[in-house]
Amino acid sequence: MLRREIPHHEQAGRVIRLSRSLLAPAPLNGSEELTPLQPYQPWTEQMQPLCYWDDEPVALLVESQAGNDWIDGRQWMSELSTAWFSLLSTALQVGAWLENHRFCGRCGAPATKLTAEFAMHCHACGHRNYPRISPCIITLVTSGEAMLLARSPRFPPGRYSTLAGFIEPGESAEEAVHREVFEEVGVHIDQLRYHQSQAWPFPHSLMFGYFAEATTRRIRIDGVEISDAAWFSPRQLPSLPPPYSISRELIETHLARWREE
Repeated sequence: MLRREIPHHEQAGRVIRLSRSLLAPAPLNGSEELTPLQPYQPWTEQMQPLCYWDDEPVALLVESQAGNDWIDGRQWMSELSTAWFSLLSTALQVGAWLENHRFCGRCGAPATKLTAEFAMHCHACGHRNYPRISPCIITLVTSGEAMLLARSPRFPPGRYSTLAGFIEPGESAEEAVHREVFEEVGVHIDQLRYHQSQAWPFPHSLMFGYFAEATTRRIRIDGVEISDAAWFSPRQLPSLPPPYSISRELIETHLARWREE
């Protein structure tokens, strides 16, 4: 449904209105259902050509203030089908970049948005800035059928998820998996298996999903990023991450394998 081609030659199309992580709703085909896509309309210079959605050109308009009825990106993702994730993720990440890089990071002069690519150009010093993408690892640690899940202090009550963290400079993804798991829960692992990746727009992560088998089971949480962690049986699970997340994908993949066995 999403075509990753910037429609820079188009002069009109659908529009996504964004402020921070909030998106403006619009009626869907005159019904009571809502969509983040505004009706077909002429584009202005303030709009960023974004992509094609169902062969219709889409532009992004970043606004300084959201309306009272605007909906958070996470809520949109939870209410719409997973097919919308790629469009919403792209809009949120490009929007965050446009909001945070209006000035040159080298000399401080105002930057100019280019239309043919996602880039901000500084005419004062020639520096060109591209959307920030932060690589992260996210790992489901298992011990047989049991899964090691943890809680962040920021999670909703009762929710547990897989372990995740940013990849540091000079570090491989596999090294980051070992380091993050040990730092957060004190568990040693082996048998790393890469599963898949996911762009995570809160605000600009690229998640590399792994499975790993624990070689030790004693948990020692860091008490900062992790407030609690425990081993969970497939027969007794806590509240899990939302279906659109790669964390949930890792968990559901493990559960499917366990049921087959």
